[in-house]
Amino acid sequence: MFGNIEHFYASWPKNFNYEKEVKMEKRSAAVTMHGNPLTLVGQELSVGDSAPDLELLDNNLNAVELSSFQGKVCVISAVPSLDTPTCDMETRRFNEAAGKLGDDVVILTVSMDLPFAQKRWCGAAGVEKVITLSDHRDAAFGTAFGVLINELRLLARSIFVLDRNGVIQYIQHVKELSEEPNYDAVIEAVQRIV
Repeated sequence: MFGNIEHFYASWPKNFNYEKEVKMEKRSAAVTMHGNPLTLVGQELSVGDSAPDLELLDNNLNAVELSSFQGKVCVISAVPSLDTPTCDMETRRFNEAAGKLGDDVVILTVSMDLPFAQKRWCGAAGVEKVITLSDHRDAAFGTAFGVLINELRLLARSIFVLDRNGVIQYIQHVKELSEEPNYDAVIEAVQRIV
C-alpha cells in the first residue's frame, strides 16, 4: 500500500544530524507566522540560478529526483503543511490551474508532511494533477532552496518556476505564512516561459 518500506528505511540518511547539517546561512525575520518573525535556513536562490538537484519522496515512498522534471516547465509550491487551511487552499488552486496549463507544465507541492499524510490528503481533497513530494527525511529541499524555517522545521510558503532546463525564472516568497501567494503572478510567469 505504501510502496517498498525496506527501500524507505534503507534510503534514510545515515548519521543525519539536523543541528549539524543546518549550520549554514540563516536569515532572521525572513518570514512571519501570525506576525511572529521566523528565521530561514539555507542559501537564498535568485532568478537565473540553476535549481539544486535533490531527492524527495513521493506518496509511495519512492525517491524522486528534482531533475527528473527537466524538459517541462516546473512550478514548485513549497508549503508548511497540507493539513492547514491556507496550504489546502493553495494546493487546490494549483490543482485547478494544472488542468489548464497543459502537458508542458508540471506542478509540484513540497512540504515536510510525511508521504502517508500527503497521500491521504490528496485522496480526501481529490487532488490528482499536482504532484505532492515530501522533504521530511532530511530537509534537502528546504536547505537547498533556502526556505527551511529554523524554529519549526517546516518549509516557508514559496513558489519557484523553473524553465525546461531547470533554471529558476520566477520566485515568490510569501512574507506572512498564513497568507496565500499571488496566483496570477505565478500563472503569468509560467505562460511567459511556455
